[in-house]
Amino acid sequence: MQKAIKWLDAKGITYTFHNYKEQGIDAATLERWLQHFAADKLINTKSTTYKALPDTEKDCIASQPKAIATMLAHNSIIKRPVWDLGNGKMYLGWNEAELNALL
Repeated sequence: MQKAIKWLDAKGITYTFHNYKEQGIDAATLERWLQHFAADKLINTKSTTYKALPDTEKDCIASQPKAIATMLAHNSIIKRPVWDLGNGKMYLGWNEAELNALL
């Protein structure tokens, strides 16, 4: 996140930062994101939070309703950053070259 914020500031790009770890996230937003990204991409399976989940919750990647419920309960498993570039364009993660091409 720090790289992304510094990069945006250096480029003079106006943005709104929503810290869903502190401010939370709603189901409608997660549903919209899951239209753009597969659950196994949006959920950070390498995070310590995900690894600590019981196996019954780790199967959340298999279905959208389970994925949403798990992300609502444990929002720190959501990969960051999620970019809403407008006009229905979304991007997940940090890759400066790809973002330069998109923006």
